Amino acid sequence: MLRSLFFNIFFYFGVIIVIIIAIPALIMPNSIALLLGKFLGNWAIFCLKFFLKTKINVIGKKNIIKNENFFVASAHQSIFETFFLQTIINSPIFILKKELLKMPIFGWHLKKINSIAIDRNVTTKENLDFFDTIVQTINKTKRPLIIFPQGTRTPSKIKTPFKKGVARIYEHLNIKCLPIALNSGNVWPKNGPMIPNSVITVSILKPMDAKIEKNYFLKTLEENIYNEIDKINNLNN
Repeated sequence: MLRSLFFNIFFYFGVIIVIIIAIPALIMPNSIALLLGKFLGNWAIFCLKFFLKTKINVIGKKNIIKNENFFVASAHQSIFETFFLQTIINSPIFILKKELLKMPIFGWHLKKINSIAIDRNVTTKENLDFFDTIVQTINKTKRPLIIFPQGTRTPSKIKTPFKKGVARIYEHLNIKCLPIALNSGNVWPKNGPMIPNSVITVSILKPMDAKIEKNYFLKTLEENIYNEIDKINNLNN
């Protein structure tokens, strides 16, 4: 319990301080703000290792796509991956809830790095143009998109169906998809205390080619990620 308390104090205090200090980055080139995201990813790693004695194991780094556009479809169990993935995926673009962009200072940084917002369960002009915005942003910036097809943080043993939006994004972008499975929720859960002396495994799966029929793509993506999560959980039991 004390380890979890100390982790939360130091981690979130560090995030707040860095974001405030980095306000000048808002008027500098995007590359400066993107370095901030990578730094915070490494801050999360440090706090996990120092306070919780967490081991972080990354499998399949060789599968990360180079020299061409791609997007990442990652399991989402914890805050961990929103920070950590910035350390292994160069300059990613996130899809996130519109409410996050309204947060003072933090939301300004999210806008600066071209985060794409969506209003959930609401019909707006921005939502109607959502897929066109994604295509234009990715084609312009040549940066990888990260999407969490479960839609929200989900415990590692719960297999909620993937949102159909990921298949529509795949169809519109017409580029390869890099699936990522992980078990971060077993250490840094959405609710409840954090678990010390554990292992977070991040498994980068083989890329899925473009131009697969979108419903088959969605079914295969979901099966591949959940099957890999099962393997990770069995290894760590």
